[in-house]
Amino acid sequence: ARDIQDRPVNLTRFLVLGRKEAPPTGRDKTSVWFVAEHRPGALFASLKHFADLGVNMTRIESRPNGERPWEYVFFLDFEGHREDENVKQLLERLKENTSRLKIMGSYPMAIMPGGLAI
Repeated sequence: ARDIQDRPVNLTRFLVLGRKEAPPTGRDKTSVWFVAEHRPGALFASLKHFADLGVNMTRIESRPNGERPWEYVFFLDFEGHREDENVKQLLERLKENTSRLKIMGSYPMAIMPGGLAI
């Protein structure tokens, strides 16, 4: 159907799963999820590493853990490939500051008409 969106700039994201790692392209994103420890400042301590290492976060969402009350899973997308040095350092630091960390993968950014990278 055409023109069914409720906003002029409507973006739909699709997820493609693969069995092989995508090599770095120079314009990549990485997706992870982690569980922050249930203590004051735990989320801040994890997110501070992004600023310290100059990694631009492009998305953050939270969902209840479902296994433990008051514990949340945070889903993040950020610029860079898991093989980039600053991203390697970021992932190591996140491992130290979270009770669980899962790297979902690194992949080339999508380039929209007009040059917008998402």
